[in-house]
Amino acid sequence: MKIFIIGATGMAGSAIVKEAVKNNLEVIANGRSADKLQELKSNLPSIEILAKDAFDLELNDFQNADVVVDAFATTPDQAILHVDLAEKLTDLFKDSSTRLGFVLGAGSLLVGEDDHSALKDIEADPSTEPWRAIPKFQLQELELLRKVTNVDWFGISPGLNFVAGSKSDSILKGKDHLLFNESGESETTSETMAISMIEELLHPEHKNERFTVANG
Repeated sequence: MKIFIIGATGMAGSAIVKEAVKNNLEVIANGRSADKLQELKSNLPSIEILAKDAFDLELNDFQNADVVVDAFATTPDQAILHVDLAEKLTDLFKDSSTRLGFVLGAGSLLVGEDDHSALKDIEADPSTEPWRAIPKFQLQELELLRKVTNVDWFGISPGLNFVAGSKSDSILKGKDHLLFNESGESETTSETMAISMIEELLHPEHKNERFTVANG
């Protein structure tokens, strides 16, 4: 299986690259920084690298990849690009056999007895103002994907706290509701996300839907 990873040098992307290599998948790592990609390749020499802006990618850049993973990350002031890139990818791969996997946000998950979106709680907290545009636009990204029927896609949302780190001893899985461990924490580490992403690629269970994972 050949996997093309957009945002391969970021927190989620680099963890997915490492997990893919561990599972003997062919990897094309994409990002804007040639230096960061070369550093990634120095640790994982089997991967191919492509330094190119995600919005400049064309079909021939994907080199007949079986799967394209969108692990693209932005600063809050450019968060709308999550929506724009999802739109670009679903248009490029419409009616094709290429599968698309998306690292989504936690704001679109449901929480509370009334099943309100986690984004509502995020927006009610004044301290989140500097970064809340990211979950806001990742919710719009999911809403866009849910209207797409001519592409084989899936998405994975993390817990409220998405951080770099190794996997936990157990991984919680759900569909549309925010997950909490026994200590009341809602956290997903990058390795937990990576393991869950590669597991879905190797053993598909989700077609045209989002699911969520968190550290147990």
